[in-house]
Amino acid sequence: MLTRRILALVALALTPALAIQGYNEYALRASRDAAVRSDALGTARTVATDLGQLVQSLHQVLDLVGAEEAVRLKEAGACTAYLGRIIGRLPQLSLLAVAEPDGHVICDSRGSPPGLYSNGERAYHKRALASDGFVAGDFVIGLRTGQPALHFAQPVRGLDDRLAGVIVASVDLTRLSERLQTVLRDPGTTLTVTDRDGTILVRRPDQETWAGRKLSPERLSRLMRDGEGTHSVEGLDGRERIVGVAKPGGALAGFHVVIGRDRETAFMDIDAATNRGVTLILLGALLAVLATLLAGRRFIERPVQRLLRGAAAWQGGDLSARTGMTGRSEFGRLGAAFDAMATTLQGREDDLRSEIARSRRMQEQQTTMLHELNHRVKNTLATVQSLARQARGGEAQAAQLEARILALSKTHDLLTREDWTGASLQEVLDSELAPYRNGVDHITLDGPQVPLPPRYVLAIGMTVHELTTNAAKYGALSDVGGHIRITWRLVQGEGGGRHLRLDWQESGGPSVEPPQRRGFGMRLIAGGMQRELGGEVRLTFDPTGLHCRLDVPLESFQATMLSPLAQARIH
Repeated sequence: MLTRRILALVALALTPALAIQGYNEYALRASRDAAVRSDALGTARTVATDLGQLVQSLHQVLDLVGAEEAVRLKEAGACTAYLGRIIGRLPQLSLLAVAEPDGHVICDSRGSPPGLYSNGERAYHKRALASDGFVAGDFVIGLRTGQPALHFAQPVRGLDDRLAGVIVASVDLTRLSERLQTVLRDPGTTLTVTDRDGTILVRRPDQETWAGRKLSPERLSRLMRDGEGTHSVEGLDGRERIVGVAKPGGALAGFHVVIGRDRETAFMDIDAATNRGVTLILLGALLAVLATLLAGRRFIERPVQRLLRGAAAWQGGDLSARTGMTGRSEFGRLGAAFDAMATTLQGREDDLRSEIARSRRMQEQQTTMLHELNHRVKNTLATVQSLARQARGGEAQAAQLEARILALSKTHDLLTREDWTGASLQEVLDSELAPYRNGVDHITLDGPQVPLPPRYVLAIGMTVHELTTNAAKYGALSDVGGHIRITWRLVQGEGGGRHLRLDWQESGGPSVEPPQRRGFGMRLIAGGMQRELGGEVRLTFDPTGLHCRLDVPLESFQATMLSPLAQARIH
């Protein structure tokens, strides 16, 4: 009877350990589930952002192609040669083509003769004509390439500004799949991109197997109904997955990006830790029972029997009976053993909690750092890629490209010093004009302190770089008597918002003549202000000196967006 009670006490002592193990198991699994869901949704949004940047780049490419004279005049030979030259700089594209409004191809980057095939029945061709703007198609097999592709199209206008045809860019889905593969960091992660009809465009892994297949009506209906977020579903390969769903916007509205994390893989280490924990607890319980049986006989039953014999002797009236027990009580030793066991269990629990917290902090820190680095590097590479695509020619153009990339690097250095929270307009101007000051007072800056967020810093920095380079080559900075005055102020816009109005005025330099053609630098200035910031650029080629006015609407932000160091410089 006494042995059973002791064993019951041992079991009672082990109950907290089992409860703690169960609670830790529940908390760890809940934490991992939340982390996996957050990572899946974050990765899906990253892919959607990457696709949006790709579409924006393609839009810029089609704008440039549409501005080419040979394309606008529909000169087949010159158009074919032009498309053939630029397609090599666009590795994500498999074909560039220009077609008549009725769909018959005039020219393409593969040198097809006019009228060889027609895009007239393609959905993207019809959408471009119907919307009179830049559109995305759906999954198709390319008429000319014979490969799975996603097409983008927009109308092109002739010199009389009338509709002349449709420009088409074909994105090779295999290359697109390889590009998006880089965001999949964890094993067992899948990536699926579908078009408006639920046709699979990209599937990693097994792109060749799944590309072109349609989702089942049930899956497509669930995607449309649930929208962005995370869900637990059975994947296309039949495995249970935690998926994050993101929906790109703009031309890709109606598309879906789905990131799936294999549940078994995501919880593999937790399952292994659980098995180890249960095994250790069972082994500890077995050892405790054996120790209790052996120690109970020696240190409890025998002393108790001696105590009972003594008590019986005392009950019988033999007051001279003695138990013969000396030293510390065995019950005290047993209590100390239980205390030691409890202390050991508590130490193990504290170690386990500390390890879980440390792993969680490291995982969150790593995820945050990877996403931030991925976002900033992609933005920078997209800008450099855009410059590289549009730079054509020999050593002079290569030098211009290098200078523009160095200017972008300087602006990035400025943003890096301010922890990428932004910079002031004064700092942007000083950074670009510093190489030309040299202690000579021929550059005047006049205006209030204006804090700018990162995308304003990059766009305005590139614009000032182009104006400075032009002034150094042909304008006021090319003559010792030249002078540049830069003034800016904040004004109220027509819609009630604030606008930054900056005037660049050159004087004292060589006589200025309007250029014969609009160069890439001018297009870069206009494109950076108009597309990136929604602003306006006005260039006046006065004989006495170039005058450039920038009118940029400012977003709603405060100087608190800047780092403490940047605020200290402003104030």
